[in-house]
Amino acid sequence: MQQVQMGNALKNDQWIDDTEISDPEALPHLPGFHVLIRPVSVKRKTKGGIFIPDSTRDDMAYLTTVGRVVAIGDLAYKDIEKFPNGPWCNVGDYVCYGKHAGTKMFYQKVRLILLFDDQIMMKVDDPTDLDPSFHLTGGSA
Repeated sequence: MQQVQMGNALKNDQWIDDTEISDPEALPHLPGFHVLIRPVSVKRKTKGGIFIPDSTRDDMAYLTTVGRVVAIGDLAYKDIEKFPNGPWCNVGDYVCYGKHAGTKMFYQKVRLILLFDDQIMMKVDDPTDLDPSFHLTGGSA
């Protein structure tokens, strides 16, 4: 199988919007092993000045694999056998998860994804550092 060249792919810092609307004032209670994620927001306008339609921005936000933890269930990360080193993430952390993982929903007009605690793949300090498109141009491996 041939690798598709992604030479013109956008880096995350070119499409992630850091001026997102605020989180809901009251979050739902999360029972059990759930983690509530808010996918990163997508900019309204490209670097070249082209406005991105809301429907496309919504699709991009849901198809991304990085978001911020907004709530953690009361039993999440409590299984000592499964998580011997403690929680994989905390509220406020940026995390990565599978592309088709979780339950996607709107809550108080905010897009959220509900995951199980073991569906978190890794934690990142800055979501713009992560490039899930394998942007292979420039730099060294």
